[in-house]
Amino acid sequence: MLDAPTRPGAAAAVCARVLLSPWSRLSLLLVLLAAAGASVLLLQPQRLLAHGWPPHLDGAAAAVVFAVAYGLCTVAFVPRPLLNLAAGALFGSQLGLTSALGGTVLGAGIAFGLGRFLGQDALRPLLRGRLLQAADGQLSRHGFRSMMAARLFPGVPFWAANYCAAVSRMDWPPFLLATALGSVPNTAAYAVAGARASAPDSPAFLAALACIAVPALLGTAVAWRKRHHLRRRPRTPGETAAVAVR
Repeated sequence: MLDAPTRPGAAAAVCARVLLSPWSRLSLLLVLLAAAGASVLLLQPQRLLAHGWPPHLDGAAAAVVFAVAYGLCTVAFVPRPLLNLAAGALFGSQLGLTSALGGTVLGAGIAFGLGRFLGQDALRPLLRGRLLQAADGQLSRHGFRSMMAARLFPGVPFWAANYCAAVSRMDWPPFLLATALGSVPNTAAYAVAGARASAPDSPAFLAALACIAVPALLGTAVAWRKRHHLRRRPRTPGETAAVAVR
């Protein structure tokens, strides 16, 4: 009879442990991402951008609203080049760049937070492959430098870099700072291209295209040269000690 009052509390505790378990949180993350991707397919935000969204606003207020929408769209896997071009077309080079950068940092922060709080505990035990261990070690030990490279050189999808960093042991400040600084050149190039799209033969538009293409080629070349380092299996502490003894 004395145990009867404690049964509801015990059941609630069990339910809380199940709901807050790593795999339950990972399942929630997957559901949220699937819902975000489906909403993009159904709502097609590119149609709103083509008609001059956001409506009834102009200047800085419109740029702030666009930055918030930009961040949410990146979480929903909308390609950043499309959003950067839209920012330049809607607000011009300078204000478009500012709005796009704000949205970039906001979207990266949201994705990093979702991955860190909902997916890290479940996914870290699965990092057994060589490439996964190498990427995790690089982000955990050299987070700022690695994220700067990922942002400067196109090739790594924006969402993939966000969630890989979230699963690693990378801290918030270097992630956000590297994202803000590393995204400037590419974002500026797309914003200028969007602002000057009506004059495709202008020097500014051609220079923007060059700033988009050259980093992409350099990133491909660097990734090709570094491919052997990623394939190399990381040494365990025991192996490292054995090499030191030799």
